[in-house]
This record gives sequence, C-alpha cells and structure tokens, in this order.
Amino acid sequence: MIQESVLRLGIAARVSALAGWRRAAVAVALGVGAALALPPVHVIPLLWLAFPGLVWLIDGSSRDRGAFAAGWWFGFGHFSAGFYWIAHAMLVDPVRFGWMIPFAVFGLGGLFAVFPGLVAYGARRLAPPGVARVLWLAAGWTLFEWVRSWFLTGFPWNLIGSVWMPVLPVVQIASIVGTYGLGLLTVFAAAIPAVLVRPSPARRWAVAAGLALLLLGGLWGAWRLPAGPTPTVPDLRFRLVQANIPQTLKWKPEMRLQHLRENLALSLSPGFDRVTDVIWPETAAPSFLAQDAGARQALASAVPPGGLLIAGTARGTGPGVEPFQIWNSMQAVDGTGRIVATYDKAHLVPFGEYVPLRGVLPLAKLTAGGIDFTAGKGPVTVELPGLPPVSPLICYEVIFPGAVVDAAHRPGWLVNLTNDGWFGMSAGPYQHFAAARLRAVEEGLPLIRAANTGISGVVDPYGRVVAELPLGRKGIVDSQLPQPVPATLYARLGNLTVFTLLGVVIFIAICWHRLLRYD
Repeated sequence: MIQESVLRLGIAARVSALAGWRRAAVAVALGVGAALALPPVHVIPLLWLAFPGLVWLIDGSSRDRGAFAAGWWFGFGHFSAGFYWIAHAMLVDPVRFGWMIPFAVFGLGGLFAVFPGLVAYGARRLAPPGVARVLWLAAGWTLFEWVRSWFLTGFPWNLIGSVWMPVLPVVQIASIVGTYGLGLLTVFAAAIPAVLVRPSPARRWAVAAGLALLLLGGLWGAWRLPAGPTPTVPDLRFRLVQANIPQTLKWKPEMRLQHLRENLALSLSPGFDRVTDVIWPETAAPSFLAQDAGARQALASAVPPGGLLIAGTARGTGPGVEPFQIWNSMQAVDGTGRIVATYDKAHLVPFGEYVPLRGVLPLAKLTAGGIDFTAGKGPVTVELPGLPPVSPLICYEVIFPGAVVDAAHRPGWLVNLTNDGWFGMSAGPYQHFAAARLRAVEEGLPLIRAANTGISGVVDPYGRVVAELPLGRKGIVDSQLPQPVPATLYARLGNLTVFTLLGVVIFIAICWHRLLRYD
C-alpha cells in the first residue's frame, strides 16, 4: 500500500507509484543525476532532484526489499557513472584487460550500490515518510561513505561532499567535520524538500533548517577564507615536473632513457636558477635507484644547489636478498646523488599493485611486472633536509579522509605524487585532484601535487589552487609553498567530529518521530 504522504497528485506521486523496470530506470537516472554534481561537471542543483526522487521511491515502496532495490538501482547509476573512467585503465593494454571493462565499471558500481541499498532499507525500516526518514537517509549515507573508506581495503572515491569544490566557502565546513560531515549536511539539505509533498509547519521548518545549515556554513566559510593570498614559507620555491607521458608508452623498455631525459630537460628548463627543490611524479625516476649509481648521478644533475629532487620510483631489495620485494616509493636525492629520504606507499591499489587472493584469482595486475608490490608503513612524517617535515602520499592515498598524516608528528605540508595517465582525458584526474584539495582543507595544510599527465598544482590550506598545470599538458609549474594554518578541529579530532554529528542527527530523528510525534 502506497504511503499516505505520496498519494497527492504530482511528480512525487507518479515517482512513488512506479513499478517494475520503470521504477529501476528512474532510480538509475536519479543516481546518474547525482553523479553529474561531482567533479568535474558540478551540476550541483541536480542533487535537489536526485535525492528527493530517491526519498519518494522509498516512500512508495510497499516492502523493505522494495526500498533496498530502489536504493541499489540509485547507487548503481551513481557509482557506474562516477567510476566510468576505470575503463581507461583497462584500455592501456586492451588485448589483456579490455574484456574486464564491463566487470570493472558495472561490477564495481553494483558492489558499491549495496551501500545506498542498505541506506534506503534502513530509512524505510526506521521511520515513516517525513522528516525523520530523511534524517535517517542522510545519516546512513554518511555512515556508509565512512565504511567505504575501509571495506575491502577502502575506496572512498567521489564522496558527496566533493560536489562543493567550486564553492570554497562551503568547502571550509570540512575543516570542522571533514568531507563526511559536509556530505551529511549536503544529503539532508538536498533530500529534505521531498517532505513538502504534504506540507506542515514542522516540515517547512525542517526544510528551512536544512538550507540554513548550508547557508550558515557557507557564510562562516566566507569569513574563514582570507581576503588575500596565503603567506608562504620563506626561501623555498618548488618546481613541479609534468612530462605528460602516455601510459601506453611509460613502461616500454626502449623508451625509458628518453623519458628520463624529458624529465631532466623539464627540470633544467629556464628558471631553474630560481627554484630550491624539484618534484617529479609517481614512478617518474628510474627504478631501483639504490642499486643504480648512474641514475642517481643523472638525477643529481637536476638538483638545485643545496636542494633536493623528490621523485616517485620503484624500489626493490638489493642483490641476493630473499625474498625479492618491490615498493612504490618516494625518494629524495641531493646534489651528490645520495638518497636522503625514502617513503614506501602504504595503501596499495587492489588489482593495480597487487592481486588479492592471488592463489585463487587467475588475474594479472594492471601495473608492469609480475610481482606484487609490498606495502610500507603510513601515514608517516618524513624529515627532508632544508624543508619542513612532510607527509608523502602516493597516488590514491590522498583520497582517505583522516588518514593522511601522522597525528603524533604533524607535518608542515602534504606532497602527493601520482600518475593519473592510467585514466586518460576523463573525469578521474579531476576527481582525484578534488579529493587532494579536500585533504588540505581538512588538515589545514598546504599540498603539492605532481602528476605525470596532470593535474599538477599547489593548494593552500583553504583548498585554493595557488598554481596549476592542466590535465594533458607537458610542462612545469614553479611555486612557493603556502604556510600551514593551526591544526583544524578535524585535524585534531579526526572522524570523532563526524560521529558526533551523526549522533546528533540520529538523536533528532528519534526525537522527531517518537518523542515529538512529528511526521
């Protein structure tokens, strides 16, 4: 039986009454619409269509399993559209991996769609149609975004709070409650107008409160943002190198020397005399530097006087050491060719850098070589001569809120070395860059990002892009390092702020329906 709150004429009633394939198709379309609010499209108003539509589908479900199905189809559309760029990684070697595209894109979309399905199921189960149900929906969405950060090693990509990157005052909310908390406020504000299908004074106040929370947060964020540029660390000027080497050519043995020469030439291009340190992207330096004195000397030629060359490289165990191991690493080389610091990537990409259940799954990893990478210890703060202490983040390590710094030894900046060449000219690199900027806001730390094909750039602790080299362009970007701000509330308390906000929202949901008797 269709709930009373959706029996009114209009679009809400028609959406709620849908059945069969039409119901599934509308749910998928709503999920795709929500994905279009994400980077780089940022059609944020679509959220105010997508989430009310999802609420109406839940309200129109005659059974709990119908609500789960509505949420699952919504999630399937949302994640399949948001993760489509994964197909580009398979096309780097289409003969070996092209067959995996539908399984990777739609399989991953279907797997992560279980989370919105459970959210929709819980929202229907825990409250009748109305404000309390929307509160449970927002809380559940946020809870499962956090679960995505560790489920099956974690993939918190495209958190809903990232839709606000073009609106930096609103983004500042992440400095208090993180991107998860910003997402909670966003889902509630976007979904709450759905209750106006049967207006009442209490419901109108709830809608006004949802919009007011975002507005007040944005006003506070506008006050937090400084009027001028962020002060910079004196006597430091970095050069970021973006060689823009296509992934199809990157690991060809006959081209590795040419790639090294390209990175060296860009490093030494005009203006080199004005920089203090050079940064190369993930795996840009020759592999096994510790065993290759010639390569280290070549890199030393691109080190500014008294400075460092910080580069991504593959690091392996020395000759005769068993078992042989390999790490995806960052190493810093000084002007004599000496390696002065090393960081090994801690959070490896499943099927990219290692194959889970290798003894069971007959699959090869996407990256070159047949040996799985070994995970390092992280996050850690690395001391570099002449530079503030830094927290290195390789590739997608930067997408994990609350897990990018060593809380016991706060760094002065973040450095993200990555190779988004796997994803071509797609939405993937833009989404990755947006996640990196959010970590800067959450932690109150500047971030430097060197990417093989882009987007490379320097971000201040407010998420503002100070310098940038666009996707798909070969070149360099020179910039000073912005100074950090005092540790934000989120930096000090981490996800405790998120769970506190979740607790408040759940308390209000319980009180709204069970104690105050509002619907």
